[in-house]
Amino acid sequence: MQGIMTFIREYRYIIVPFLVWLGIQLFKFFYDIIKEKRFNFKRLMQAGGMPSSHSAVVVSLTTMIAKAEGIASPLFGVSLIFAFIVMYDAAGVRRAAGKQAKLLNKIVETPGLSGVEVSEKLVEVLGHTPVQVIVGAVIGLAVGIII
Repeated sequence: MQGIMTFIREYRYIIVPFLVWLGIQLFKFFYDIIKEKRFNFKRLMQAGGMPSSHSAVVVSLTTMIAKAEGIASPLFGVSLIFAFIVMYDAAGVRRAAGKQAKLLNKIVETPGLSGVEVSEKLVEVLGHTPVQVIVGAVIGLAVGIII
């Protein structure tokens, strides 16, 4: 037991964010089972949806670094900027890509509109709404403070 606790303490900056990600992905998976009444194993690895696991991961890591190193440390500064970039990307760039995928799927599915045949649809749930990002960040903050 002592060895496991030492391992967890030494690697907490990897283990905790991974467990945060896993917990949120499992939540989304089971939520989809309840909502859609079917299993979608792809949901375990898909991006998008409520809450943002990306935001939770980076904010939990940033919070843990702030607690251990202080907010004046260079490591915290790098982590904070990294967190902002990830959250901006989730709510901005990836969300826009998801909207474009949705539009392209409609165009390809409309008979006679495009002469293009595709074997599978583009993934439409890529990014997050600002609320999904904020909820993910709050979860990450709470976990980072608790751990």
